[in-house]
Amino acid sequence: MLGLFALRLPSECMRLNALAGMPELGLSVVTGHDELERPVRWVVTTDLLDPGRYLTGGELVLTGLIWRRSADDSETFVGALARAGVSGLGACEARSGDLPPDLVEACRRHRVPLFHVPPELSFAEVTEHIVRHLSTARASDVTAVLDRHRQLVAGAGLDPVLEMIGRDLGMRCWVLTPSGRLVSGSSPLDPGTATALATTFLTARRLPCTRAGYSVFPVDEQTTSRVADWFVAFEGRYSDWPEERRALAGELAAVAAVERVRLDDRLSPEGRIAQELVRLVLAEGKASDILPRLEVTGLAGAPGYVALAAAAHGALRPAELRSVIKELLQGPAAPAVGVVEDEAIALVPADDSDLTARVRAAVQHLSPALTDTRLTVGVSGAAPVEGLRGAVEEARFARRLAEGRPGQGAVVGHEELATHVLLLASVPDDVRHVFKVRLLDPLRSYDQVHKADLVRTLEAFLQCSGSWTKCSELLHVHVNTLRYRIQRIQDLTGRDLSRLEDRVDFFLALRLG
Repeated sequence: MLGLFALRLPSECMRLNALAGMPELGLSVVTGHDELERPVRWVVTTDLLDPGRYLTGGELVLTGLIWRRSADDSETFVGALARAGVSGLGACEARSGDLPPDLVEACRRHRVPLFHVPPELSFAEVTEHIVRHLSTARASDVTAVLDRHRQLVAGAGLDPVLEMIGRDLGMRCWVLTPSGRLVSGSSPLDPGTATALATTFLTARRLPCTRAGYSVFPVDEQTTSRVADWFVAFEGRYSDWPEERRALAGELAAVAAVERVRLDDRLSPEGRIAQELVRLVLAEGKASDILPRLEVTGLAGAPGYVALAAAAHGALRPAELRSVIKELLQGPAAPAVGVVEDEAIALVPADDSDLTARVRAAVQHLSPALTDTRLTVGVSGAAPVEGLRGAVEEARFARRLAEGRPGQGAVVGHEELATHVLLLASVPDDVRHVFKVRLLDPLRSYDQVHKADLVRTLEAFLQCSGSWTKCSELLHVHVNTLRYRIQRIQDLTGRDLSRLEDRVDFFLALRLG
């Protein structure tokens, strides 16, 4: 939520005392009554503790005091405003609606006029009212809405900006993702049009470009792959625009880029918990440790979960891969996504029977932009909380199978894993016999000599999807005894039961005999 949003007003300016004379706003002067002749050239909304580097003088600064943690912060913030030469400050504490005494005192000491903004009045309304009051040609004066040298990282998001551009300039525009999902827009957009615009963005040889009456601009021209970017679509042909309007398009793209970074949840509590959740599942954590993290990520209470594993070979970076996977899994519940060893792992509630088909269609849609990247995805079947590790391993195994498929994007679902049974059934009997003997005879021989129950332990371990706790309870043995038996199985067969490929082989061997 930290950020700064600036609007440049038209060439004619106003003075602070005019603000106090606008009863429709209800702004009240708290301090600085003798400084109200100062002119206002800009309106800036910020929640940065030290916004000085973004200020050039003459601004009316609006803040919700989110930066304030102690009385000393007021001195830091107001001091930065005074050094930048702002005209005045409008503030309102988000929770109480009051102004802290230390802020008032700092403004008095630094001679910064302070206005109290009523809590029921949004900063967007204050900004819009001032712009409307002063602008006599807002439909043609593009620079009245956005200045080329300002960026947005505002908690209000993109909606107020895009709505203002569409309403005041008649310039309808939308911010979309590569899958065609609408992030924000100045007006509704038909889903078919959104998908067509996304295809244009992914397949265009150069950007910006124009197609079917719309102009498409990239949000981040430096991204390694378009599948990890957003884009801005404008109604009209950009080649017909005056220079000022083209400048606005570029500035709005930069605004959307910063908003996209703001919404990246990797550093948020939820994002960090999602990463912890994935690592905990892979480490066979206890259900009692997993459940609270499912709660934080909003996934608790589902009857089952599906895991998805994805990897990219080429230009797509792991952090970008994570955003691509979150986009592929857009649905009623946001997925919990973590990156482990350059592989993105996602967990979603098992309430979408067509998840594999939906992911496959989304990857196919993105494929035209995967010219320098190969994306492989595996999707597991549904599993309870106790079987999350098994679901993740199944998804990872399916993804490795996808590596053998043709195309820039390949998806393998859990239903395709069952074909291994059919495939093995078509193998000659003598080959099947050798397969079974090589895997199970060492265990059966050991059991006959030592009465160790290794075959029964293996069956139970696979039945419990590799869960140590659940398997030890099923066999009524201590978990250390179980670990000893599993290690003995691995030593005798040369296989690794932490690998899904080896688990599949054991499963098939047991099914055969």
